[in-house]
Amino acid sequence: MSRITPFSSPLLLGFDAMEKNLERIAKGSDGYPPYNIERVAADDSQAETLRITLAVAGFSQSDLDVAVQENQLIIRGRQVETEDHEYLHRGIAARQFQRTFMLADGMRVLNADLKNGLLAIDLVKPEPERQAKRINISVTE
Repeated sequence: MSRITPFSSPLLLGFDAMEKNLERIAKGSDGYPPYNIERVAADDSQAETLRITLAVAGFSQSDLDVAVQENQLIIRGRQVETEDHEYLHRGIAARQFQRTFMLADGMRVLNADLKNGLLAIDLVKPEPERQAKRINISVTE
């Protein structure tokens, strides 16, 4: 028995990659670190800007890595365990994380800023060019 998906319609051609991305997103993650996504007010001179803010308290700049790879924004955090501490109580774990966001074609990362335990990443979403193309019909006899 074959699986029927919303992208199985014969009217949706070439959306295989989008279907794979949606399946990857549906698998989800553990929810750490928490994050916000906000729309930043755009002025007339630039396209719409989005800001992703992650709560990364306890991570320094050298513990974090932000990269774009194959239309994915990948944020990794790695804290190194130090053995020179003797804890009476340990409630803050040194943990690693990887958070991935799928980016639409044309989206660009403007900058990343770490301040007060919050990592803010600004992205620009350029306006797509509206275009119409007329296709000539040839007659074959």
